[in-house]
Amino acid sequence: MSKHLEKGRLGEQIAVDYLERRGYHILETNYRHKRMEIDIIAVHDGVVLFIEVKARSSYQYGYPESAVDEHKIEMILACADYYIDQIGWNGEIRFDIIAILLGDPPKIEHLKDAF
Repeated sequence: MSKHLEKGRLGEQIAVDYLERRGYHILETNYRHKRMEIDIIAVHDGVVLFIEVKARSSYQYGYPESAVDEHKIEMILACADYYIDQIGWNGEIRFDIIAILLGDPPKIEHLKDAF
């Protein structure tokens, strides 16, 4: 597995652990529909959350969350629409980003209602 993919998987596991410690229930990880993917789908306080995880080992190329561009947002929104239709959800939803600076310990920033 490439370093880039290893970093991504590590970041996603850190995010899942972070969310579970805070009482979030993880519904799906790496949910895919066609060419679209959502890193984490969770529920917390009756809200379904679609969470994009971005992990970096340094700020050399900017903050992790800056990698969530308009195209990525469009893909997440489309995938979330499909998921919502599939489960018949009519309640509240939210889109978050979890930005992680890998280290010991990792620095985690949870951006709620990011887009």
